[in-house]
Amino acid sequence: MPIAARIVLLSAACLLVVSAAGAAPSSERELEAPGPVGPLKGSLVMPTAAPSAAVLIIPGSGPTDRNGNSPVGVKASTYRLLAEGLAAKGIATLRVDKRGMFGSAAAVKDPNSATFASYGEDVKAWVSVLRKATGVPCVWVLGHSEGGLVALTSAKDVPDECGLLLVSAPGRRMADILRTQLKENPANEPLLVHALPAIAALEQGRHVETQGMPPALMGLFRPAVQDFLISMLSLDPPRLVAGVDKPVLILQGQRDIQVTEADARLLKQGDPRATLVLLPAVNHVLKTVPSDDRQANLATYADPALPLAPGVVDAIADFIAKHKAG
Repeated sequence: MPIAARIVLLSAACLLVVSAAGAAPSSERELEAPGPVGPLKGSLVMPTAAPSAAVLIIPGSGPTDRNGNSPVGVKASTYRLLAEGLAAKGIATLRVDKRGMFGSAAAVKDPNSATFASYGEDVKAWVSVLRKATGVPCVWVLGHSEGGLVALTSAKDVPDECGLLLVSAPGRRMADILRTQLKENPANEPLLVHALPAIAALEQGRHVETQGMPPALMGLFRPAVQDFLISMLSLDPPRLVAGVDKPVLILQGQRDIQVTEADARLLKQGDPRATLVLLPAVNHVLKTVPSDDRQANLATYADPALPLAPGVVDAIADFIAKHKAG
């Protein structure tokens, strides 16, 4: 069914939360948007005063929830911390659960049926919902990691977007990233004879046979997710960002071990008008990492009490303020 833009406010009372140490409290409530079968759900955080702007936060890859956490070991609460930090700057945020997952589990019968096109439909619905909830004329779309690709693919279809905030977003084709990641680990050497041809086939839009494939690869290439992989591996981020006619912020941590500074610079090459902000000692979940110690970096993924790195919220808020004034 088509996704009509509408808003349903749950009857539960708003929850008051503190945005940051010493900051004014903000209010949080749940919002709904229509999904294909059932509702999509997310959390709206409003500053105490009327918001100067509104940001929709699109989550990254896999089973990542509206707070930026995942049952596979990620507990950094990056999106919740972003929402609180931006509220302290007078900016409203809506962070959401993907269709078929967590609060949005009823939106589709099978979460594996999602593609980038369907995630784009959800962005369009959420932007309309957020505009009505906040009264702003347009909405900034923040895509983190894989969410940056969702933001890029939907940009042309969402007329009420102010612009894009690409945070730790890939700048290379995902097929190239997969190949690099598999080759970087020497333990994967026996798997490459199966994995590399499978990536090539999916990149060309063809499904692959998994019978006889090593069990270690079944999680990546299982038939249920191949349509999503085909939609993802076809994307060319620099070409996509080149087609965006709205303001674009590219925000990248220099101690990110998942998406690199090279990715950010490729995005910048795609759109020379974009603003590129590089933050030293900042990793993929936007926490401070003082050294190149990989284990110390990964430890921040499981620490929700660790604040966001200095400069993250300011870079986003300053970019929005600059373009709002313009």
